[in-house]
Amino acid sequence: MSVIVTSDSQDIDPALQRQVFGALPTGVTAITGLTSEGTPRGFVVGTFQSLSLDPPLVTFCVDKSSSTWPTLRSLGRFTANILSTEQLPVCRALSRKGDEKFQGVEYEESPIGTPRIAGATAWIDCEVLSEVVAGDHYMIVGAIEELVPGEGEALMFRGGKFGEFTLWPTPAPTGEAK
Repeated sequence: MSVIVTSDSQDIDPALQRQVFGALPTGVTAITGLTSEGTPRGFVVGTFQSLSLDPPLVTFCVDKSSSTWPTLRSLGRFTANILSTEQLPVCRALSRKGDEKFQGVEYEESPIGTPRIAGATAWIDCEVLSEVVAGDHYMIVGAIEELVPGEGEALMFRGGKFGEFTLWPTPAPTGEAK
């Protein structure tokens, strides 16, 4: 059973909501697929995450105004390419409007027939399991078919800026617990 809770409140200012949630860092993931003609399609999300270990599921959200998602939805499969800090140009290319997003973007075809972008920190090949309308977005659930780790550090987004995650040094023990 699906339950969608909506707010009747008109008191939430969208700019304030963007500001508040902009403080939360997100990963940058390219969702990609190939059309039946073999043309690569894709877009970038900051909402990609693991949903379930058993069964292995992922989720992401995409704006209902996306012109790319309907194409990928019809294919029934996608690859989530977790972009690296070296891939800001790829992120910018796939964030554009239009059909030329993949111009200059290197990729190879995955076993499920989707683009795996060269240089990503990981590739997650998925079948579309379900889609839920949630406000002005679609929430997608994908069943993981294959996981492939790559190299490098993941690209992050926070407060309208790109960056990378920095680990803090482990503090030295301060003494015995009493």
